[in-house]
Amino acid sequence: MKTNIGIKEKDTQAVAVILNKLLADEHVLYVKVRNAHWNVEGSDFHAQHLFFESLYDELSETIDEIAERIRAIGQYAAGTMKEFLELSQLDEMRYTKYDSQGLIKELLGDYESIITFVREQLDAVSEEHHDAGTEDFLVGIIEKHEKTAWMLRAHLK
Repeated sequence: MKTNIGIKEKDTQAVAVILNKLLADEHVLYVKVRNAHWNVEGSDFHAQHLFFESLYDELSETIDEIAERIRAIGQYAAGTMKEFLELSQLDEMRYTKYDSQGLIKELLGDYESIITFVREQLDAVSEEHHDAGTEDFLVGIIEKHEKTAWMLRAHLK
């Protein structure tokens, strides 16, 4: 059945493109955080192992919420690793050293890239595509990721 939520289909399609790019970024980041969780080494191993676990748990929820938002506006979510890698602005990383400081710097850069991307999409979502629900949803993601970025930066002091 066709979605009838007061937003034109061309607009939900455009918003879904934005959300699918975000979904891809979140998936790539999720894999990178899992990698950090599994492979971190050093005297701070235990604390960082637990910290990275809390990050990927939060990302898992965010990923699900993004996919559900795409479906709520009547579009389909990307769902393959191939699609995620094609859509993502983030790079996969092959680490040669698994120290927490290096891993945290890499992840911080990714969180900040996602925050910037989402912030840049807000006007298009609200003003061009008239989707206040998705705008509000994206603001929530910015807030969560800004808090995580702050925590990551605090580790680097």
